Amino acid sequence: MARKAAEGAVEDMPSGPMRIAAFQTILAHLLQGVGTGAQVGRMRGAGNASGKQRSTASISGGPTDRLLNLIDEGVFAQGRSLAEIRQALSEKGWQYKPVDLGTPLTRLVRRGRLKRNRGADGRRGVWMYANP
Repeated sequence: MARKAAEGAVEDMPSGPMRIAAFQTILAHLLQGVGTGAQVGRMRGAGNASGKQRSTASISGGPTDRLLNLIDEGVFAQGRSLAEIRQALSEKGWQYKPVDLGTPLTRLVRRGRLKRNRGADGRRGVWMYANP
């Protein structure tokens, strides 16, 4: 949970050393219990079993950056369901649960990078994401 909170705090920053440093600082504070009570409460049970911090080499960007990468590659030229988006990410070696993609997709819709519509072909309740 602390890792996700730290990723969320830096997801709007451009990739690079500044983002990595900010992520590490925020994560260290969260793991030490510095911050609001809500942050500390969300952290309980967080972290890896060894208690060691992950190396910066494993931090290459969060789901928003990876979705932006798919936009740049033209994946959203036609409408894509969440399952299709997960498949496209999976083909690149990035595994995400549906719940982990909902917020990043909504933020991209609000920023105007994607649009969403109800699915066609009688697929009620299925959102389709595409380029605006």
